Amino acid sequence: MHIQIIAVGKLKERFLVMGLEHYLERLSPYAKIEVIEIPEEKGQEPLRESEIQQIREKEGERIIRHLSADVYTIALAIQGVSLSSESLANQLDQRATYGQSRIAFIIGGSHGLSRHVLQRADYTLSFSKMTFPHQLMRVILLEQIYRAFKINRGETYHK
Repeated sequence: MHIQIIAVGKLKERFLVMGLEHYLERLSPYAKIEVIEIPEEKGQEPLRESEIQQIREKEGERIIRHLSADVYTIALAIQGVSLSSESLANQLDQRATYGQSRIAFIIGGSHGLSRHVLQRADYTLSFSKMTFPHQLMRVILLEQIYRAFKINRGETYHK
C-alpha cells in the first residue's frame, strides 16, 4: 500500500518532527508512506473572510496538483464522518482489497480546506468536533494509520 499525507505547512516543533519520524519508522514494514508539505499561504492579520477564502483556494490548488487520478482521497475535516480505530482499519483494508492501494490523506492549514479539495475527496474524515493544530494532526493521523495496520494484521498494540 502507498499512502500519501498531503499537509499544509511545515513542521517546526522538534517534538512533532520526532513523533512523525517515530510513526514513519513503525509504518515502514506495512506501507510506503510519503509526506508532502504544501507551503502555507500567509496573510496580514486580521484577515477578512474573503482573504481567508483566497488563502484556502491557493492552498487547495497546491494540494490538488499532488493528487493523481488513481488515488483514493480522504480529506480530514471537522464536518466529516467520525470513525472508530477499528472502522478506519476496515476502510483501509477494503481499499486494499478492492484495488485502491494508493491513498492520500489531506490535512488543511489553519483555515481549513477549500471547497474544491473537499469536492475532490472520495471521503471526508473527522477525528473530532474539536479543532486540533494542523501540524499535530499529522502525528495523530500517522498513529491511527499504524494502529489500523496492527488491527488488520491481528497484532497487539498498546492501549
